[in-house]
Amino acid sequence: VQQGRFHYYEGYDMEQVTLPVRMYGVLGIPNLILTNAAGSLNPEMQPGSLMLIEDQLNCFFFNPLRGPNDSRFGPRFPDMTEVYDREFRDVAQEEAALMTQERSVPGFLRGGIYCGLSGPTYETPAEIRLYRMWGADAVGMSTVPEAIAARHQGMRTLGISCITNLAAGMSEGEINHSDVMETGARVADIFSELLRRVIKRI
Repeated sequence: VQQGRFHYYEGYDMEQVTLPVRMYGVLGIPNLILTNAAGSLNPEMQPGSLMLIEDQLNCFFFNPLRGPNDSRFGPRFPDMTEVYDREFRDVAQEEAALMTQERSVPGFLRGGIYCGLSGPTYETPAEIRLYRMWGADAVGMSTVPEAIAARHQGMRTLGISCITNLAAGMSEGEINHSDVMETGARVADIFSELLRRVIKRI
């Protein structure tokens, strides 16, 4: 379990951002679970819900594999057809469905497309409209570089976003970082239980 990550917006380069994933691959760890906080572009995904990442958009506009390829990690041109493992996604959906029955709560996990951005600013309403046109359901400032590095190494990856806010222009108020953190804390219990259940099965 890794607590925290290196963010591109903090000034780290892509090699540093993906270093932990590279290390896991060298250690022979075959599976990776990535989590993040994200803003929703989909009205059906409200703050406090979780999004199962089905695919991603790399809007960092910079690829962590740029430069000479180290063949110890993977091929020069890795396939990105299924960055997020389908079997792992099925397991997460099954466990989430069981949790809704056991807890008598509404469904809290929905699949969607994650758009990774460099930050540190939140997006403008115009940018959000563009990302929606491109098919994104949620936006965040991480995960995409790590997922690319994991795919390069042949790791099986599961990604889950905690929806902490509605993206710019989706609500009347401004986006406040403290509100984002508060929502994340409120969802921590159900999120951590889902992860524990999934880990037991993969």
